[in-house]
Parts: sequence; structure tokens; C-alpha cells
Amino acid sequence: MPHTVIIARDFDHMSELAAGLVEARIARTLEQQDAFTLGLATGNSPTGVYKHLARAFNARQLPAEKIRSINLDEYVGLPGPNPQARALHPESYTFFMIQELFGLLQTKFAVTHVPWGCLIDQDRLVRELDAHPGDWEARGADKGQAIVIRPDAASDYLRWVRTDILDAYERLIRDAGGIDLHIIGVGGRGHVAFHEAGIPFDGHRMLLVKLDDNTIDNAVADGHFAARQDSPRYAISMGAELVYQARCVVLLASGPRKAEPVAASLLDDPSPAVPISYGQLYAQRGGDMIYVVDRDAARDVLDRRTAVEARGIQIEDHTA
Repeated sequence: MPHTVIIARDFDHMSELAAGLVEARIARTLEQQDAFTLGLATGNSPTGVYKHLARAFNARQLPAEKIRSINLDEYVGLPGPNPQARALHPESYTFFMIQELFGLLQTKFAVTHVPWGCLIDQDRLVRELDAHPGDWEARGADKGQAIVIRPDAASDYLRWVRTDILDAYERLIRDAGGIDLHIIGVGGRGHVAFHEAGIPFDGHRMLLVKLDDNTIDNAVADGHFAARQDSPRYAISMGAELVYQARCVVLLASGPRKAEPVAASLLDDPSPAVPISYGQLYAQRGGDMIYVVDRDAARDVLDRRTAVEARGIQIEDHTA
């Protein structure tokens, strides 16, 4: 399959083009099978796509009842006295999906899944990590690190996090037959979901992540939390290795802040320093890798178009 970069004029045009791709893939796949598993991201990038998809489902252009959705990630440590309160916190990714897509649908999806981060009590998690240092190790080259819990952890709580939260979510994806198409965004440092820069690719499929300071600062700067002390310090997330096992991955990027990581992911050799660069390996192994980016996010790619195309990556410029 080709590795393709589609360049749109602006955010609205990007959303329209990406939604068209997703809708066509769903329709084509449902001609061959009875259900479609759709991987979903949160953040600003997919919001326009979700509005297009909701209109298509509500117009019965696509059968919502045949869609299973599986989300990328969820915070650990949102305010709230219990899992339900945390899941319905306005900054939870569960709440985001209800607001931006699920709640817009007149006919609901067959089933929806968001990682079960809200079940984890962050204060207890920290206490257990501190009390049982031999039960886990931190992996990553930066401050954002994967907390890898041993399968034979002495702490019942840490072992529960691994088996019933992380391993069980990966098993859910496997039992669904994998993801047919995954919509993802890109972080300012080239990360996907909470697979932070510096976390290795291999062996990190479902992650418990201690968040990078930059990620927390961006959450505050973007208005999601009033101050650093209000922001969660952990999250659970699919890792790049698991994300890029979908049969098709559509990466969205908008705005000048994304220009550098988008270009680096295409022009530099794959590296955990830019987690979305794993898409190169995915495409080489036969995955269908499609970037849909606006002109601002494509700035550095267009400046080095010859070098990008020399790597076997197709560019489709729709900005005229």
C-alpha cells in the first residue's frame, strides 16, 4: 500500500477530505463483512471529521449500528470521588467523545470503548508504585515514560492495573478482529495518543504513562485545566506498535505547530523520538498510511517535497 500525504487548504477542508476517505472505507468494507471497527482519537484535530461522520450516519448514508468504536487513550487522575464522576468530568476523553460524536448520533454505534483509565485511582496508584519499586520499571528517554508493571507484581493493585486494565483492553481489540481504520492526531512533539516521545516502539502496546511535563503544560496552555496541579499526571494509551496494527491509519494534522513533527516523521528515519514516525515502518510492511494535513501543517513537507517523494511517499496537493 502507498504511503500518502494529502494536503488540504485549511482545517475545514482537511476535515472534509478525511471524512470522505473514512466514509468510503467504511462503505467498501461493509460490502465484504458485517461490522466495521473504527479507531478514534480525541483532541482538536478530529472534531471536524466527527461532525461530517455524524451527518453521514444520521442521513443513513452509513449504518451506525454496524460500527464498533475503540478509542486510543484516557486520563488517569481526573478529579472525582469515583469512576463515574471521573468518566463524566468535562475533560475526560469519554465526555469528549459523547460531546463530539457519540451524542450526535441518532442511531448509536453497536458498541463503544474508551480505555478504562477512570477506574484507576491516581493517589492509590502513586502509593503502590512508591511502595513496590520492584514491581515495575520506567521506560523512555524523556520525562514522559511508560510504567511497565511486572506480570508477577507483588502489589495486587498494580497487578490488577496490568491484567484488568491494560492487557484486557488489548485483548478486546484482538477479539474484535483488529481495527479496520484508525483516526489519529499528532502531538506537538510527534507523539500519538500518550505514546510520549522517547518511549520505545517494541513491546509497548498498551501503556500506563507518566506524562511528560510538556504534555501537562500544553493541557494547561490549551485551557483544559486551570493549573498544573489540576492536570492528571498519568494516562493509559495504545502505544504506537498497537495503533499501527490497524488495517488503515488516517493521521490528521492542522496548524503550524504540527509542521515540524509531520515533516520529521516522513523525512527522518523512524525513531521513538518522534513516535508517529513508526508510520514509515507500518507502510513498509503493507499498512495503508494516509496523512491528511492542512497547508500550515504541511509547510515543511512542501519545502522539502523532493526529499519526501524520494522516500517513496506520494503527495497529493489539494490546495489549489
